[in-house]
Amino acid sequence: MAKFKMKDYQHWLLFVLFIPLSSVLCFSELSFITEPSDVTALPKDPAVLDCQAHGQPPVTIKWLKNGVRLAESKHVQFLPNGSLYIPKIKHTKEESDEGFYQCLSQNKYGAILSQRSRLTIASISEFSLHPMPMVVTEGCVARFSCAVTSSPPATITWELNQSTLPLQSDRITVLTNGVLQIHNVQLEDAGQYRCVATNIGSRSKSREATLTVNQGEGPKPRQRPRIIAGPQNVTVSLHQTVVLECVATGNPWPIISWSRADSKPIDVYNAKVLGNGNLVITDVNSKHSGVYLCRATTPGTRNYTIAAANLTVQVPPSIVERPESQTRPRAGTARFMCQAEGVPPPRISWLKNGEEVHLNGRIKMYNSKLVITQIIPEDDAIYQCVAESEQGSVLSLARLIVVMSEDRPSAPRNIHAETISSSAILLAWERPLYNADKVIAYSIHYMKAEGLNNEEYQVVIGNDTTSYIIDDLEPARNYSFYIVAYMPMGASRMSDQVSQHTLEDVPLRTPELSLTSHSSTDIQVSWQPLPAKVSRGQLSAYRLSYRTAADNTVTSVEIPQNSTEYLLEGLQPDTIYLLRMAAATRVGWCEPSAWTSHRTPKTSSSKVPSAPILQLEPLNCTSIVARWQISPESVAVLGYRLCYHEEGQPEQPTIQLQAQNYTYTISGLDPRRKYHVKILAISQAGDGYQTDQTVSTPGCVSARDQPTASPPPPDHVTVSANNSSAVALRWSRPAFPSGKSVSYTVRCTPVGTHNASAIRYLQTTKQSVIVQNLVPNTRYEFVVRLHVDQMSSPWSSVVYHRTLPAAPSQPPAAVRITLIEDDTALVSWREPVEPNVVVSRYTILYASQKAWLGGRWQILQREGSHTMALLEKLEPGNVYLVKISASNQVGDGPFSNIVELVPTRGNTHRSKNPRHSDMFSDGLYHIDQRSMTGIIVGVSIALSCIVMCALILISKGRPSKSSTHKVIGLGAAEDPRAGLSLPNERLTENAEALIPMINAQFIDAKVRKNIDMEFINFTVTSSLYEAGKTVLRYDERLGSAPLPPSSREIIYGPLHSESSQSSEGSQETGDSGHYSNEESNEEMSNPSTSQNSRPESFGSDDNAAVVELKQSFEVENEEMQRCPLHHSAPDAAGRCCISEGSLPALHTSQAAGS
Repeated sequence: MAKFKMKDYQHWLLFVLFIPLSSVLCFSELSFITEPSDVTALPKDPAVLDCQAHGQPPVTIKWLKNGVRLAESKHVQFLPNGSLYIPKIKHTKEESDEGFYQCLSQNKYGAILSQRSRLTIASISEFSLHPMPMVVTEGCVARFSCAVTSSPPATITWELNQSTLPLQSDRITVLTNGVLQIHNVQLEDAGQYRCVATNIGSRSKSREATLTVNQGEGPKPRQRPRIIAGPQNVTVSLHQTVVLECVATGNPWPIISWSRADSKPIDVYNAKVLGNGNLVITDVNSKHSGVYLCRATTPGTRNYTIAAANLTVQVPPSIVERPESQTRPRAGTARFMCQAEGVPPPRISWLKNGEEVHLNGRIKMYNSKLVITQIIPEDDAIYQCVAESEQGSVLSLARLIVVMSEDRPSAPRNIHAETISSSAILLAWERPLYNADKVIAYSIHYMKAEGLNNEEYQVVIGNDTTSYIIDDLEPARNYSFYIVAYMPMGASRMSDQVSQHTLEDVPLRTPELSLTSHSSTDIQVSWQPLPAKVSRGQLSAYRLSYRTAADNTVTSVEIPQNSTEYLLEGLQPDTIYLLRMAAATRVGWCEPSAWTSHRTPKTSSSKVPSAPILQLEPLNCTSIVARWQISPESVAVLGYRLCYHEEGQPEQPTIQLQAQNYTYTISGLDPRRKYHVKILAISQAGDGYQTDQTVSTPGCVSARDQPTASPPPPDHVTVSANNSSAVALRWSRPAFPSGKSVSYTVRCTPVGTHNASAIRYLQTTKQSVIVQNLVPNTRYEFVVRLHVDQMSSPWSSVVYHRTLPAAPSQPPAAVRITLIEDDTALVSWREPVEPNVVVSRYTILYASQKAWLGGRWQILQREGSHTMALLEKLEPGNVYLVKISASNQVGDGPFSNIVELVPTRGNTHRSKNPRHSDMFSDGLYHIDQRSMTGIIVGVSIALSCIVMCALILISKGRPSKSSTHKVIGLGAAEDPRAGLSLPNERLTENAEALIPMINAQFIDAKVRKNIDMEFINFTVTSSLYEAGKTVLRYDERLGSAPLPPSSREIIYGPLHSESSQSSEGSQETGDSGHYSNEESNEEMSNPSTSQNSRPESFGSDDNAAVVELKQSFEVENEEMQRCPLHHSAPDAAGRCCISEGSLPALHTSQAAGS
């Protein structure tokens, strides 16, 4: 932004100062005839990188790899014409020739560096996306996709059942991006599909995916059009081919059409429709960039759906304003201009004789401009402007020739600066002491004294004055000045520097106000401090004025200069107030702002949402981004209401927003205007408190009038996964000089989303950020932009990343077991009910009753696509327990509830659900002290009842079977068959129940703890029969051997009180669900022990006495059959004279004779 203020003879002066010398006319610029270009080669193949330069001999050429100079050897040879020859390319982990190469040409005038070329070793990586199995109905659409990274780009073909897929049918479409589409699927299309990637380096095949085709069932109902595979945002290089996919279904079949969002016509020469609606654009260029819309319409109707995608065409850098060679005297100033364009915008850097320019106090870079002040002889060199991006690099050179003069004047003397106003300073000086008569002009240089890398300005005046007023300065700023005297063949040294401060001025404007209410009688006023450029000095105070809309009486409050908020209290509820503010420096008050309105809330007894915390940020000169958040203590929010208007204009219609929205972009605004934005939350109790805020849109700067170029975007953006819901984003700060603070904005967008609220923005001052609360197994795109000194860079290149899938948090649902043979059962289940969770395998654990008590499970695993499995070689008569868990590469999910199976021949009761009882906890028995006391009391009551009943029977003269037996009648029921006798009433049936009595807490057998237990063996023999009665006969014996376990119900008591044919409602047994290969192997190596053996978990070295009582029930009554004796039945204790607490595990089996 250099300024030259000349007198009448200024043009003559410049001509004299910058005339080239005759000795320079013979200079022959150094330039390249041929520069190296990108090369792709195979390992062990030769490669040649061309480079030829022209200039005054002798010209030498050297080579650099990745910025490091290469030494010639047998492996790397320099050809006589300057080219680089590699006879045999190396590509190993230890050493590789792959990288970036540049040639450096040099002669006596300087050195220049060529453009960057890349040597790539041809290769194909593993597939990043494999085709997935599909099940479709006949007549529908099948779609497979695969993705692979390769260099050069691979050609994708498809195979069906390991043979090349025939493409003669119009139903089959293969896209260049690795997508296979099969329309109107037929039964013969079923099979195994895989994609094959091929390039000059190698060939790679993906995993196979099964296409299952189900036969259609009758006519289909009418369906609205639905896009099942829409176009995706894509970024391509110049001259490549791009495919925008669009697959839609519906009945009748929808018609697909394409258009551009900007209403521009689609290029008919390079674009065509492939298959049933895919848009293919060949040889793309910058004019093809834009948003493309795919529209699927039902024929003959207005029913349609739209999907959109953004096409970005990256263009290599090109220099639009090249630097020019200059001749400058010693101590002069040289300015090299350089402007470049491309997509993404290229980064500008400078080279001096092929090496990076070292910036210092004399040599500075302002955006893309290189400025060299106080030129010295060493500055004589060839300078190159380098514009580079991911699409390549381009260079432009210019020569700086320094003119030397021995008869230079001395520097101007006694520099004096005096402040005139807030924007003007008077400079005065004395002429040089030597050769003052040869001075033809003076050059005044000045810059801001505060801060780093400030741009230097220059004013050239004639030799007829020794004073000058500089009147374009900023108020309340420190400036430094120095002066240089010029003669026709050179310049003097720079004078001494002086500094001077401009005066303060009134502020340019007032702060933007933010208004909120926390109650019906107050208004919270807050604002941001004014920047120094706006305040134009040290603020001394603020003045806040307010009044009601119906009253002209204005109340003013002066607020200290260091305050940023003020609370107005004692206001009237439900009243519109007008507020404005003014700011002052020591010079005076600025013009107050326009009135801002705010309505205080109504007085309400119910609690309404608090005022949202609003943040407004100008996105560009016509758009504003509004972001807000609600207080966590606020009541439930149903939505938001937002409105805005330009200052002095009526309000726009209110915008209704959903409760999950926390950002909104206001577009279509005018540049350099002040806007008022209001927002409030809505709840069931009514409207919440309102927030009002003002913001000003910046001015739109055209490319021609733009004083400074925007900073380059961040580069080397990388994404790494932390977990299934978070990623770490890192980037590098671009190479541009700036002493100001830099901030970044990260944009995170789910790929293919049409919901603006799903786009997230994160602000940070670091070069990394953790993006959290992402959806597992979802593809996102990330871009980063840079902000510095009220300027924003373009967005960086798009980086795509798919979040990791989350481990299943739910077990498989609807676990069912069906006995299909005596020793074989079929277990089936459904996938866990979770969105975005991928299941790679299922683990089925099953065990018999004894193995389960010992913690030994058999393990069966199935792939994630299977939802059923066979359990074979089951032992009839044993109870089996089954549970299932889902897993993927992230981790294992929880096990389902245990389902019980009794594989008995002829048994129609296939599966049962084990349920908790008072004695069953964690899959084991557990009796505490209270239970123990209850059992003892219960047994005592039962024995007392039996003795009393026996005495009553004996007193009535009933004959007894044996002197050692006591007969007891229990629970006479009112039955119409009372008084009748049944045949075979003398037959007796025995049922045995072994009841464990635990002295201490039962511990899992895997822990190997001793357990104290007592066994009571009941033998109950049915002897006499009376209608409506259950007759018991018991025999007390001690020390009997434990009975052989015939089933789990006989040995350990019931695990449930109700049978169920479905396993969906099975209750969790509390099993830990952990298993290991050691346990599985242990069970395989140790076959099941005899049924007569006692379970190991009971312990053999327990010293407690074991009491056996055999108990047998013969239930003749039909009503009693319908109401079996269970510990969980509410009236069981009353009928059997045994309390539920006393025998919690008692379980009876019905006599066969009944």
